[in-house]
Amino acid sequence: MELIDHLALGFSTALTLQNVLYALAGCLVGTLVGILPGLGPVATIAMLLPVTYTLPPTSSLIMLASIYYGAQYGGSTTAILMKIPGESSSVVTTIDGHEMAKQGRGGPALAAAAIGSFFAGSVGTLLVAALAMPLTEIAFKFGPAEYFSLMVLGLVGAVAMSPDSIDKSLGLMVVGVLLSLVGTDVNSGATRYTFDVMELMTGIEFTAIAMGLFGIGEIVANLEEQRRRVDESSPIAKVNGLIPTREDWRRMVPSILRGTGVGSILGILPGAGVTIASFAGYTVEKKFSKYRHELGKGAIEGVAGPEAANNAAAQTNFISLLTLGVPGSAVMALMLGAMIIQNIQPGPQAISSHPQVFWGLIASMWIGNAMLIVLNLPMIGVWIKLLSVPYRFMYPAILVFCAIGAYSVQSSTFDVALLSLFGVFGYAMLKLKVSPVPLLLGFVLGPMLETSFRRTLMVSRGDFSVFYNRPLSLGLLLVAMALVIATLVPTLRRRKDEALAEAV
Repeated sequence: MELIDHLALGFSTALTLQNVLYALAGCLVGTLVGILPGLGPVATIAMLLPVTYTLPPTSSLIMLASIYYGAQYGGSTTAILMKIPGESSSVVTTIDGHEMAKQGRGGPALAAAAIGSFFAGSVGTLLVAALAMPLTEIAFKFGPAEYFSLMVLGLVGAVAMSPDSIDKSLGLMVVGVLLSLVGTDVNSGATRYTFDVMELMTGIEFTAIAMGLFGIGEIVANLEEQRRRVDESSPIAKVNGLIPTREDWRRMVPSILRGTGVGSILGILPGAGVTIASFAGYTVEKKFSKYRHELGKGAIEGVAGPEAANNAAAQTNFISLLTLGVPGSAVMALMLGAMIIQNIQPGPQAISSHPQVFWGLIASMWIGNAMLIVLNLPMIGVWIKLLSVPYRFMYPAILVFCAIGAYSVQSSTFDVALLSLFGVFGYAMLKLKVSPVPLLLGFVLGPMLETSFRRTLMVSRGDFSVFYNRPLSLGLLLVAMALVIATLVPTLRRRKDEALAEAV
């Protein structure tokens, strides 16, 4: 009954004209971002962070969240019709989706993707709502020691789940934490790592580092590679009908259910993300589908399962952020930054202190999923035509927008210089094929990690045993240690095999 009351509050907040319009704007931008390969929701949300300074808290978070799960919908359109995945989570969809399109069944493939996404998104939202209060009750039992251990677990989880080697990910995470320490120490008033630069006394602006790493770096890389050009090598398949047959329904419903289950679980795990969920959804279909022998040849299960998985994960990604204040992915780190910008302390206090924002955001997920069904199926022709816009017109406008956004936060040209610096660094990371996500997570969680650590030692009068004498704190640290061991063992085994092979 309490959950129904909370959801009623959420819908009364989300269904105001202002919030509905911001949800619609986010869904439109997210769909466009998903359709245009390369840019992605991370770069887009990073570029739009300065806008959130002028918006009400609920409206800004609703818009950013709509961009995130809207991109999961849009990415499937070009993946199916053009074999160009708009999003990394749509890579798997190209395998069977484009085969269906070449067979003249692009319409049912698009419908399966949209229906699977809507169902999975709705279930994921329900899980967020259902788990919010129980997890918050547990979180209220957390003291400074438990929060420190939780932050450690979040950082370790991000490193463990990173596609890069553990040494690279760990190094970037440490760099992110060190960057978060730049500025003035709140307790002592002493400056740290400023090198006598006055502009650094207030710390590094979050929007500058986020837009530089993910916005500028991605744009320059796309300009170099020209990945989004539409030419004769990627013809657009025609869409004749969107209604799946009875046989299609019979085959795709079990796949949608399996994908929803897999995605919902993986979305909760730190660092797993929507891309891993979509690949896991396809792997599950290979093992459990009755028609697994048809996968890769245009099977509708190869579209419905992964699309359901990545959208379920997109929703359940919010659970750890909203209830514990720990981001599980780059997008969630940006959402955490947006909450901090709006003076909202993430975690259990967010529910009690800002119930309208918390439940309004959850209710908006249902509204956004319903909007995306309408936007993605009837407007397919419009979205495809946007791909013909030359990139030489698009990217200069985005670069100018980034520069204006970085300057507008503090009216500082120094932030524009930081934007350029981190843009070069982000581009270098892309060229080296190293993900900058651990750096961003380290930067976001660094201040909370330090604050929890110092509070714990102040309470315990410098006794470090408090971290392992408290059962909940010890349990979180043991889980973090288990993740480290689980990550290191395969790496050490592989290096041992390589060494033996060279010796032979």
